[in-house]
Amino acid sequence: MKTDRPRVAIQGIRASFHEEAAFRYFGEEIETIECNSFKQTFEALQNKEADYVVMAIENSIAGSILPNYSLMMSYSFPVVGEVYVPIQLHLMALPGVRFDQIKYVTSHPIAIRQCVDFFDEYPNLKIVESNDTAACAKRIRDEQLTDTVAIANTLAAQLYGLDVLERRIESNKLNFTRFLILTTHEYARKKATPNKASLCFQVNNEVGSLAKVLNIFANENVNMSKIQSMPVLGKRNEYNFYVDIEWDDTRHYDTAIRQILKYTHNFNILGEYERYEESNAPKPALKPEGNRRYITVKKLNE
Repeated sequence: MKTDRPRVAIQGIRASFHEEAAFRYFGEEIETIECNSFKQTFEALQNKEADYVVMAIENSIAGSILPNYSLMMSYSFPVVGEVYVPIQLHLMALPGVRFDQIKYVTSHPIAIRQCVDFFDEYPNLKIVESNDTAACAKRIRDEQLTDTVAIANTLAAQLYGLDVLERRIESNKLNFTRFLILTTHEYARKKATPNKASLCFQVNNEVGSLAKVLNIFANENVNMSKIQSMPVLGKRNEYNFYVDIEWDDTRHYDTAIRQILKYTHNFNILGEYERYEESNAPKPALKPEGNRRYITVKKLNE
């Protein structure tokens, strides 16, 4: 049964960027469901162990997370919102550890790649890849590692009691990750004034087929903010097009949808929602350990 305290499934553990995204969208009063994979977050939602999923879909440097588009189509949960999180990466260690004591640096491979300029200055440091930024910070705390630093966010340093040795070591200071918010059809409540939608469709493999669709958006003053293509499994030269569109007048959106149905097939509206505005987002913070409920989902079918 759904309560006023949303149960939010995330890939990763406490203080990960996914949890930071959840805080930004829902505020602090949530129950975080920790999952080992993106698929497990969808399984948690399907098994009614969570009310929402927060899922990364693209990064301004690394690009789209293509497997997550396939998950959206496989599970058919509606998108009900989005949130953008600035990716600010810090070097953190146990309290009292000096930089000259460090031998190893551990983090997610993408986070490591986003800090290459910093590590070019310290070729003596050995890189150890892991599956989660926050998990690296937790491991340093749990194992009391004095020769290892983690790359993670401020929430991880706060939660796991680490000192930040170097702040903002990411090479690009304008890096953002976009996260989608999904829920079940039962809990999806249409916003009074949605102004963004995520679509998926196919077009015929003929000259100008996709251009006809794009021209309809332009003629109806509907802005296409993103387009992503993925091959249709088992079919040559056939693609799913994932498109995000925005509008100011709902009538233009409705007209555009009616028109493009004539030129597409396997058309799906993945979700209609309000586009993210930084000014309306709750500010994430982290209360002391124990004040918020967390559940770890490991093997949901056990």
